[in-house]
Amino acid sequence: MREYSVPATITVGDEENLVDAVFDNAAAHGSDVVYRRRGSDDQRADITSAQFADQVAGVARGLIASGVSAGDRVALLSRTRYEWTLLDYAILAVGGVTVPIYETSSAEQIDWILSDSDAVGIVVESAKHQAVVEEVARPGLTVWQLDGGAVDALVAAGADTPVEEVHVRRKAVRASDLATLIYTSGTTGRPKGCELTHRNLLTEVRTVSAVFPELLTVGSSVLLFLPLAHVFGKAIQCGALLTRTTVAHTADVTQLLPDLAAFRPSFLLAVPRVFEKVYNGARQRAHNDGKGKIFDAAADTAIAYSKAQDTGGAGMVLKAKHAVFDKLVYGKLRAAVGGNVLAAVSGSAPLGARLGHFFRGVGLPVLEGYGLTETSAGITLNTLAAQRIGSVGRPVPGHAVRIAEDGEILLQGPLVFRGYWKNETSTAEAVEDGWFHSGDIGELDDAGFLTITGRKKEIIVTAGGKNVAPAVLEDRLRAHPLISQCMVVGDAQPFIGALVTIDPEALPGWRERNGKPAAEGVADLVDDADLRAEVSAAVDEANKAVSRAEQIREFRILPVDFTEAGGEMTPTMKVKRQVVAKTFAGDIAAIYAGTSASS
Repeated sequence: MREYSVPATITVGDEENLVDAVFDNAAAHGSDVVYRRRGSDDQRADITSAQFADQVAGVARGLIASGVSAGDRVALLSRTRYEWTLLDYAILAVGGVTVPIYETSSAEQIDWILSDSDAVGIVVESAKHQAVVEEVARPGLTVWQLDGGAVDALVAAGADTPVEEVHVRRKAVRASDLATLIYTSGTTGRPKGCELTHRNLLTEVRTVSAVFPELLTVGSSVLLFLPLAHVFGKAIQCGALLTRTTVAHTADVTQLLPDLAAFRPSFLLAVPRVFEKVYNGARQRAHNDGKGKIFDAAADTAIAYSKAQDTGGAGMVLKAKHAVFDKLVYGKLRAAVGGNVLAAVSGSAPLGARLGHFFRGVGLPVLEGYGLTETSAGITLNTLAAQRIGSVGRPVPGHAVRIAEDGEILLQGPLVFRGYWKNETSTAEAVEDGWFHSGDIGELDDAGFLTITGRKKEIIVTAGGKNVAPAVLEDRLRAHPLISQCMVVGDAQPFIGALVTIDPEALPGWRERNGKPAAEGVADLVDDADLRAEVSAAVDEANKAVSRAEQIREFRILPVDFTEAGGEMTPTMKVKRQVVAKTFAGDIAAIYAGTSASS
């Protein structure tokens, strides 16, 4: 058993809460710009601390007039937009509890969350969302629609409610009170509501602000495009307001690059798939334009340059090559994300060492962290001052990581949640003697850096008794520009196999370069010798990371990609393994057709 802890550097008082930042900023720094809100003309308008506090108070008065009491749960179902943040703080200001719901959730999921949380109201984004909610809503549930003028309606409803009542309500909220009830999206099973208190989230945002002083500070900026229903986005939202970091929101990820170019943020917040797409897209465009050799040489140089930073620095020849490629390639990549990014923060899943070195080598360091909904987002982090690529960093101050005898990661500290809503059995199973059992498998080095090697529930045990962590292979396969998603299989089977999907954006260029007829999708190519040869090369590269018994021996190219709409992916781009296994059971069976334990 290994353990590593870091002493606390911040405290949270019993009478503090998340809403304090709204009104403290307004009183002391009222003219500071904290949001840039997109208007109906698609232009962004500045919103100061004072204006934001007035808007929060106005909406909060409407919630009080609508009957929302302290402790009541109010759900939020919307894409990432300014109004989400406004409503979130207004709910907290009246002593309420925010219950986020992904805007892609099914009627069944919405029904479960609303009924399990006993929500008294829900804010939805669109008429489509409202129709779904009304199908499953219980009598008495109040529904507000953002696109239908919910903010103005709430402000009007609260016109006769004294603003002093809002201040009385918000000042009565204690650090130990429930702030949000976040239902784990999960890759299996029915979601459980994670109880996060004001203390949990205040600890997170103050600690993260302290370890990222270059990123979360006055004068810095971030474009929020991840779902705010996810704890990762929520933590950055709250951390940015605490530090008066300017925030813009965008819901349309297809317009992400134009939005980044226009807003020019100083840091990025994303999941690994975003960085994989940036790299793969750039590489694919270079190859389509006949500049593939230049890009590949530039990528190799960036990786070598980054690795050299950990071993004394680059030599003169490497520095010279790096300088040349900086003008030819790296500068264009930095410009593509606005040209002003100091660093990026990545979570939710491992990025992979190769891409980590690539982005640091081009001047866009990606700082990986690790956490779960149950730990209020990041509980280990890499920083600009202390980064070990391939790891998810050290425990943040005031927290400890322990590796159990079976390799499971155990976590301790004030970031650990209060428990699962109305589920004492699951809470007792998850938290034992103050240690949260993460369900992830990992390793700690002597300097306290944590590396994730897999999920306990996802460990595959082959017919020969070999334990295989699929994440190692899957991360490497997804790094290939042509591969979108993959899922390693082989439980109780004689060898390891894989289901592979092809990136629809990369496919047209590959077809043209390889003389294949233009067509929609990949269905006509699943057995194509050239495509299989390229995927096979990616499999061979991934297999280098594991022992022979863990290597992928067979794979199937699927005719469709895994998507959230199709039900195979969570909103944070994690594969729902049980869904994929059921949907593509025939393809998995085909991998092992005619094999035996001795094959």
